[in-house]
Amino acid sequence: MKPGVHPEYHEINVIMTDGSTFKTRSTYGKAGETLRLDIDPKTHPAWTGQQRIMDQGGQVAKFNKRFAGIGAVKAKPMGEAPPPKPKKEAAPAAAPAPKAEAKKKK
Repeated sequence: MKPGVHPEYHEINVIMTDGSTFKTRSTYGKAGETLRLDIDPKTHPAWTGQQRIMDQGGQVAKFNKRFAGIGAVKAKPMGEAPPPKPKKEAAPAAAPAPKAEAKKKK
């Protein structure tokens, strides 16, 4: 390996969202530093198959407060059909336009 090109590879501590910890080797930070995860395989919907909103630092509450007056319609429970739309009356069909005669070549 060429010296001075690659970052230092050292041992760090990782703290998962549930508080469990483990040690791994990484180029993150300095030797012995701690990496706290906000999302990990134990909580992310891609691995768990469950959808839930995680409010990190009040971001979801801030979003809801900011856009509360937009007027979003609440979703109806499954199984309810929307009311039928009124039918529009069809306009009478217009007569087809006459075809222009093609010019003949000599």
